[in-house]
Amino acid sequence: MSELVTPIDAQQQRMVMARTDHYVLLAADILQCDIDAIPVTFDLKGRAAGMYCVRQGKQWIRYNPYIFAKYFHDNLQQTVPHEVAHYAIDQAFGQHNIRPHGREWQALMQAMGAEPTRTCTYDLQGVPLRRLQYHSYACACSHYQLTQRRHNRIMRDGVRYYCRKCKQALVLK
Repeated sequence: MSELVTPIDAQQQRMVMARTDHYVLLAADILQCDIDAIPVTFDLKGRAAGMYCVRQGKQWIRYNPYIFAKYFHDNLQQTVPHEVAHYAIDQAFGQHNIRPHGREWQALMQAMGAEPTRTCTYDLQGVPLRRLQYHSYACACSHYQLTQRRHNRIMRDGVRYYCRKCKQALVLK
C-alpha cells in the first residue's frame, strides 16, 4: 500500500497564487488587453492538476493540491500557465469564439514560455482519486449504470436519456 500524498501547505498555495497572478499579467501584456486577477481554489480532486471554470458568469481556476504537492515545480511551470492561458484567451477572444486548445491558446502558451500540451502523464500513486458513483437505470430491454453526473442532471434538470435499442426513456430502478 502506498503512502498518501500530503496536499500543499499555505505557503505553497501562496506561491501558486503569486505565480497565477504573474502569468495573468504576462498574458495581458502579450495579448495587449486588460485582464483582471482570477480567484484560485485548491479543491480539485481526481486526475487533473488544474481546471479553468466558468459557471453562471463567474470564472475561477481550481488546482489539485495533491498533484501539486507531488509535482510542485512542474505544475508551477506547466499547469499554472496552462489554466491562465485558458482564462486569458477567454477574456481576449470570448469563450465561444475559439477552441479550448486552439491556435490562439497554443500561441499564448509558447509566448509565456510553456509547452502547449493538453495533458500531463503523472504517476498518481498516493494521490487520492475521485471514484465515480453509478446509479441503476432500466428500459424495456436493458439495464444501465449511469454516472452520478447524469443521474444529477435527470433529478435536478429533468433531462431524459433514452435506450438506443428500444428508444424508451431510462428510469431509475
